[in-house]
Amino acid sequence: MLNLKHLATAFFLFVLTQAAYSQLGFSHEIGIIAGPLEFRSDFGSRNETKTNFGNSGFGIGIVHYINFAYRADCSCYTTDTYFNDHFKLRNEISWNKTNLEHLGTWVAPNRTTVEADQLRAHKGVAENFDIGTQLEFFPLSIRSFQSFGYRIAPFVSLGIHYTSFNPKVSTTYNNPDPNAYGDIYDQSNFYSHWFDNYTPGVDPYPISEQSGSTWSTVTSVGIRYKLNKLSDLMLDLRWQYYFSDWVDGLNHNWRGYNKSNDWLVWLNVGYIYYLN
Repeated sequence: MLNLKHLATAFFLFVLTQAAYSQLGFSHEIGIIAGPLEFRSDFGSRNETKTNFGNSGFGIGIVHYINFAYRADCSCYTTDTYFNDHFKLRNEISWNKTNLEHLGTWVAPNRTTVEADQLRAHKGVAENFDIGTQLEFFPLSIRSFQSFGYRIAPFVSLGIHYTSFNPKVSTTYNNPDPNAYGDIYDQSNFYSHWFDNYTPGVDPYPISEQSGSTWSTVTSVGIRYKLNKLSDLMLDLRWQYYFSDWVDGLNHNWRGYNKSNDWLVWLNVGYIYYLN
């Protein structure tokens, strides 16, 4: 199951932080984001196009912004400082899901080995809930954008998210032992080389459906397009790097193919509404 206790704690701290900012009188924006993503994990070879574009998923989220350029309590602009006119605080709750499989060289049609069959039969699902904060920097004036000085406002962001992950694993390998069929904890169902240096009871089993949680760093680049006084469209390209290699339910150690933790690239489109 998802680590709901940790997620609830993070959400509680998130609400307290937003309440503190609300007391300062800054204005708020809220919106929804959604779009396709590519999940880069230990399934397949990361440098292959088939793997990178084949293991694609979808994400959706709710975003909240604190706008330092405008005060809600007086419907007026704040003190004209560089920070107030070029930065926003973005808070987010999101969910993403990707179906995973082995694609590319190791499962090419000309490969007819047992290992290739084991890889083809191995499937996974990466499902994640995120909550976090990013600081967005707008090179152009936020005040000018809000007053229609220009319609497009580019931005970059950097932040940290707390992730609760819930991977799924399955195999349909036609195991000679019928009692082992579909058993994800029977290593004879999986690529044998993942177990070359594996010692039961000492090393972690490389396949897992164990839910867990981790932190991740998030950075993005995007633009906002001014629709009207109270709403914007947003296009955002995100890179998110997890501080864990178990997000996809696979963590093998074979020939250097598993050098990095799991990460994703997410292209999302959003609608942002100015609350005050």
